[in-house]
Amino acid sequence: MGDSFDLFFRRKPAMMLIALKKVSRAKYGSQLAKEVDCTYSHAVKILQTLEEMGLVGFEKKGRIKIINLTKKGRDVADNIENIRKIVS
Repeated sequence: MGDSFDLFFRRKPAMMLIALKKVSRAKYGSQLAKEVDCTYSHAVKILQTLEEMGLVGFEKKGRIKIINLTKKGRDVADNIENIRKIVS
């Protein structure tokens, strides 16, 4: 992705949505932070905002929170990917 993508989107939140869309199995916060190259605490802040927007949901299994895209989140991720293809 080049500079044109960064012009329209904040890279980390956009990449988190795309990363969540691409996986067939659930993701943990630490995995997602590594994948988009940010700290765990930064990833948590972004994920909290995405949850408030209704784009992701959390499922608690024991001590672990599993992150899933909502239908709205999947739609937004699809649109981000389409825009990325156009501007690349």
